[in-house]
Amino acid sequence: MDKLVDTVDKSGINRGKNFLQGVRGVKNMTIQDVHLPVLPKFSAADTELLERIQGRLELAGDISHAQVSLYVRAGRAKKLIMLGQARSRNSLSPQRILPGGVTFAAAEEPLVWKTLEIGERITGQREWALGMEPLFMETFPVKTAKGKIIAVLSFELSGEETGADHQILLETVYMLLVSDYDLQKKFVYRPLFSQDGILVVNERGQIIYANAAAASIYRVLGVGRLLGRRVHERALSFRLAQKAAITGQPQEMEVEVAGLVLSEKAVPVVQSGKTVRMLLFVADVTQLRKKEKELLVKSAVIQEIHHRVKNNLQTIASLLRLQARRSESPEVRAALRESVNRILSISLVHEFLSQQDEELINVAEVARNIYDLVIQSMLEPGFAIEKIFESEPVILPSERASSLALVVNELVQNAIEHGFVGRSSGIIGLRLSIASEREYRLEIYDNGVGLPEGFDRAKTKSLGIQIVRTLVETDLGGSFELVSSGGTHAIITIPRT
Repeated sequence: MDKLVDTVDKSGINRGKNFLQGVRGVKNMTIQDVHLPVLPKFSAADTELLERIQGRLELAGDISHAQVSLYVRAGRAKKLIMLGQARSRNSLSPQRILPGGVTFAAAEEPLVWKTLEIGERITGQREWALGMEPLFMETFPVKTAKGKIIAVLSFELSGEETGADHQILLETVYMLLVSDYDLQKKFVYRPLFSQDGILVVNERGQIIYANAAAASIYRVLGVGRLLGRRVHERALSFRLAQKAAITGQPQEMEVEVAGLVLSEKAVPVVQSGKTVRMLLFVADVTQLRKKEKELLVKSAVIQEIHHRVKNNLQTIASLLRLQARRSESPEVRAALRESVNRILSISLVHEFLSQQDEELINVAEVARNIYDLVIQSMLEPGFAIEKIFESEPVILPSERASSLALVVNELVQNAIEHGFVGRSSGIIGLRLSIASEREYRLEIYDNGVGLPEGFDRAKTKSLGIQIVRTLVETDLGGSFELVSSGGTHAIITIPRT
């Protein structure tokens, strides 16, 4: 590929805020967002090519360690429109970020304009800001299948990242950007980082570029110089390259070599249906996979602990039931039955935790089970109950979920024990909702006899009410209210975090 060299001193032209003059577009602009006569007429194929390039700019920036920009001519005037831009997340070079649609005079971007005019690759420099080292800049023409120049790609990076080998990388990235197959449907893009190895392979299978990270990874494997080697050599252990070259499609896999776990990706650069170059990415993920295995083991152990706690609690509940049956005192039996329900409420939380990996619980499921459990165990034979349960998804950490589970248990128990004295039927409802961005709301209500006259929640000797108040106000940091209106209505609000 022919290359022209041009050095441009842009002091006094593109300094700081001057870049922002002439902004006419908006962020995330697509080609359809710029209407004629601002843009020249593009065919459907040209539009598809430009949009394909836009979708690959982020990948191009990460690979090249450069800021990559896509420019087109603005109508017949000597002006340019920047359609898209992406910067490297790994480069320390000072870079400007502008929204798509910014308009420039030709004199503000002379390298871009010259490439648009003559259709050649140009290497030069730009002065990014007064007093700062100039940036290396390289521009490439974007041509249609018939050779018509419709756009320009520019790469800006620091002088420390330039050189003959890096220009090979830039050229390869440019070829990838304009390649004629849909990369996005066949390649799951993961952001590249400084520790990721990057190699470029020519059509004969020889490595023509390798960054320092790649050299470091293969040095550990006992491979010295990479340049000039065949990628299919056994020592390199890059098994995907041949398959990617034959199929013309990206390939990805993990391999274990000499005690290391390597993540490998091969992305062919395809032109006219032929693989002309290939980009290879390799990352040492040994420690990452080791930590993932440790987390899996830890998660399994925690789940087993929750399972055993649940079993132990259920055993305790069974012993209390046995004791209740042997007791001749109705008060003792009632107290033991209430204790059994409290223990089983906590047991339900541990049952949910034993079945999932995270220490987070959907309280709606726990509340529903406790609601059904208490009603089933506490209801007198022959009493007709109508149950109403409404809930939105409410996710809480396990310790807060345990407290809320006990709250549900106590309030439903109280409703059954005290709400329907002298009655043979009734309604018990539970509503769990997201009250606001900051609060959850729990309501438990009945249509029973209501609160006793002169009832004072703060002075009551009811153990259940005292437990609820302590759990809500102390453990959960919320508020608790009891209202008597056509029955009893308990309203609890707790912070979401």
